[in-house]
Amino acid sequence: MFIKTKIAGVEFNSYVLNASGPNDSTLEELEIIAKSGSAAIMMKSCTVEPRKGNPEPRYVRLPLGSIQSMGLPNKGYQEYIKFAPQLKKFNKPIIASVAGLCTDDYVKMVEAFQKSDVNLIEVNLSCPNLEAKPQVAYDFEQTEEVLSRISGLGKKPLGLKLPPYFEFAHFQQIAELIRKYKVSFISCINSVGNTLIIDPETETPVIKPKKGFGGLCGDYIKPIALASVRAFYELLKDKVSIMGVGGVKSGTDAFEFLLAGADAVQIATTFEKEGASCFERINKELEELLKRKGYASVQEAKGKLKYL
Repeated sequence: MFIKTKIAGVEFNSYVLNASGPNDSTLEELEIIAKSGSAAIMMKSCTVEPRKGNPEPRYVRLPLGSIQSMGLPNKGYQEYIKFAPQLKKFNKPIIASVAGLCTDDYVKMVEAFQKSDVNLIEVNLSCPNLEAKPQVAYDFEQTEEVLSRISGLGKKPLGLKLPPYFEFAHFQQIAELIRKYKVSFISCINSVGNTLIIDPETETPVIKPKKGFGGLCGDYIKPIALASVRAFYELLKDKVSIMGVGGVKSGTDAFEFLLAGADAVQIATTFEKEGASCFERINKELEELLKRKGYASVQEAKGKLKYL
């Protein structure tokens, strides 16, 4: 197939999969993803204990995306470990996503998932929507502490879900840690944190948690996500698989991430708005675009961004 790819050596039958976030909390939701055109089954970012998340309203659709402050609602990591054997029958890679509230949490969950039926483990260091909990990935010392404690816990590939960075020095610092601890893949970016949308009619923010401050998603953040993918592609030189996340709603969007250097793309906002049919649609659009441009595979086009 034109759109087959690999993440950390694991084969994906297509270029598009769901991002951890919408519609992936329950076994029923994960089975819908499994039966769709998604290349893999990405689980909800989980914590050690179950969480109800932040108060409503905490997710609002916007003309070009969404703003959310979900607060990591999930069933707790032990439930997702139980889901994995039931998802194996779909013959797709299963990806766990873990979000610790402290370093010990990351160790406990990674150790448990290393012994589970998942294929890949995404370590979410970039949730922007927890009260009084800064994003780990903006603290390079804390990031190194987490990586030093989880990197030797098993053989399943580990990846990092990263926030947006806005300075090249920060790209370089996190790239050094990725190389040092042999991180196998990265997902970039998580939502752009601490943004504010105001309703002029009610004169209030549109979401309730954190006085209206939340993570911006969708079209709004695509240029930031593309820049992150490109920066890490140039710094890591194909030694780490990259999954692009942010504003992918068409095959053309996916192709832009491919040119920037992404090995796959994850879909969140479009999945929430359109449902699971979006994966097959975007994959088909990407395949048609590649054929029209004369590329025989995603590998032929990956990273081939031309400079003016």
